[in-house]
Amino acid sequence: MELFEAIDSRSSAARLTEPGPTPLHLERLIQAAGHAPDHGRLRPWRFIVVNGAAREPFAIAAANAKRLRVPTLTDEQMQLERQKIMQSPCIVVVGCAVRKDKVPEIEQVVATGAAAQNLFLAAHALGYGVMWKTGAAAYDPQVKAVLGLTADDHIVAILHLGSKLK
Repeated sequence: MELFEAIDSRSSAARLTEPGPTPLHLERLIQAAGHAPDHGRLRPWRFIVVNGAAREPFAIAAANAKRLRVPTLTDEQMQLERQKIMQSPCIVVVGCAVRKDKVPEIEQVVATGAAAQNLFLAAHALGYGVMWKTGAAAYDPQVKAVLGLTADDHIVAILHLGSKLK
């Protein structure tokens, strides 16, 4: 897919199904993401692949984060929150581990956003559907801990990847 075609035709998928990216494609997507502009060459991004059994603890932590922000969520609504994550064939969480450096924090976060966009466009170019999410989970220290991030790290994107459901 040509670059401008990829940019112009890119949109978030409404729903995803199996199959998700192959291991080879996933490796290529992360490689493409790592070519984002990066002031100071700090490479502040972290790509955490959440698939298979790793989805369950992430789904529980994400649902709990939403309940903290919306305490009136019913058990049924909590189950729906967990299902949103469990239904995705593959998730790549794009985190930013900010370094104390001469490069300001905002520039490190923006570089990580550019990495997420590279990954999104590369997935689209390979024919995968992508949804870029954040929500309460992106700001919750428990969710970050489940993913191996610190409370001070940022979650810039929760990218759901799979085949577009027609």
